[in-house]
Amino acid sequence: MAKPKQANQKMEDIISLCKRRGFVFQGSEIYGGLAGTWDYGPYGVALKNNIKNLWWKRFVDGREDMYGVDAAILMNKGVWEASGHVSGFSDPLVECSKCKRRFRVDQLDDPKVCPECEGRLGEARQFNMMFQTHIGAMQDESSISYLRPETAGGIFVNFKNIIDSFHPRLPFGIAQIGKAFRNEIAPRDFIFRVREMEQMEIEYFVKPAEWERFFQEFQKQIHEWTKEIGLEKSHVHELEIADGDRAHYSKRTIDFEFDFPFGRKELYGLAYRTDFDLKAHSESSKTDLSYYDEETKERFIPHVVEPSFGVERTFLAVLSDAYTEDELGGEKRVYLKLSPNVAPVKIAVFPLLKNKPELVAKAREVYAVLKKEFGAVEFDDNGNIGKRYRRQDEIGTPYCVTIDFDTIEKNAGVTVRNRDTGKQERVALEEISEKFKGIV
Repeated sequence: MAKPKQANQKMEDIISLCKRRGFVFQGSEIYGGLAGTWDYGPYGVALKNNIKNLWWKRFVDGREDMYGVDAAILMNKGVWEASGHVSGFSDPLVECSKCKRRFRVDQLDDPKVCPECEGRLGEARQFNMMFQTHIGAMQDESSISYLRPETAGGIFVNFKNIIDSFHPRLPFGIAQIGKAFRNEIAPRDFIFRVREMEQMEIEYFVKPAEWERFFQEFQKQIHEWTKEIGLEKSHVHELEIADGDRAHYSKRTIDFEFDFPFGRKELYGLAYRTDFDLKAHSESSKTDLSYYDEETKERFIPHVVEPSFGVERTFLAVLSDAYTEDELGGEKRVYLKLSPNVAPVKIAVFPLLKNKPELVAKAREVYAVLKKEFGAVEFDDNGNIGKRYRRQDEIGTPYCVTIDFDTIEKNAGVTVRNRDTGKQERVALEEISEKFKGIV
């Protein structure tokens, strides 16, 4: 049975496992690192890709009313002026007069005392979080651009392109998975608050009178999504954002919060953005971004419901819920109880002994069959069988297949081990592919 852990210790253990098993590394580590940046190793890339692929399958490929785009990271600065990011995308910053550390005011218990050295904190000032850069050889006002702080901007400026190319009927959505960049004052909590992130976002365009119905539909779908990726239902909470606390463009916002080891924090967002964005870009660009309804013969600016998902926060939530310690066979064990939907490796195949050519050959044969059928299959002959099981447990592999002497000498099939229970069963060689269909 899983044992509860102290929150801080659990977070440290998750970070350690991520480094040890090749999920996440500190960015630029051999040069001392760079705060707020992280690199993803082979298993981390696989987990992220599984999350993104599942999201795309559910919210784009699985629907008839969704159009995917991949907009440029660098955009005309007019995009961010129209959206309000140039003037208003900022956080309140204070600096310690003693140690010179900088902090966000809204994250401090006492806005006048430094949490590091107890020195005096100065007056708060607004700090714009966009990364500014220059396009071309000249560096002047006309060459300024920004690394996009969100993916939504690229969706809104492509609204007319989708209308002109595909002639969709309302309601319809435009979806994107892509990088966003924010110059966070104090990145923290591992990959939770970072300076370079990946977002999965939808802007769903609706008739003004119908926004509530689609808001509620996405509200339901977000809960279904959290279940699909293996999050514990009791760890996901809705927080209705009150008037005055919402973004200026939003008339209703729900934050979906998750019980991370370091506390309950925002995981996803669902916002009703009204017609703010299309209207602002229409006025700023002098381009008509209205929609003509063939049925009612009306022309109007559509309203928008926006479900927004962070890849890194999803990744961390999945790991947080999956991280488990128990005892198996009288020994302490650490494993990731990942849903097969997201596990970076679905099946691992072993020869019982790596110095027996006949076992290795048969294991390779079984591996080739399963690899062709299921894709995310790993061959492992490093160390003894117990160490291999522990290693696969730690990366969350749901099933291990072992080829032993009975496989060859008695045609007794292979041993299939279940990650969660540790139980083993014999499965005939000719039935091995069928065994895993529908469960990995």
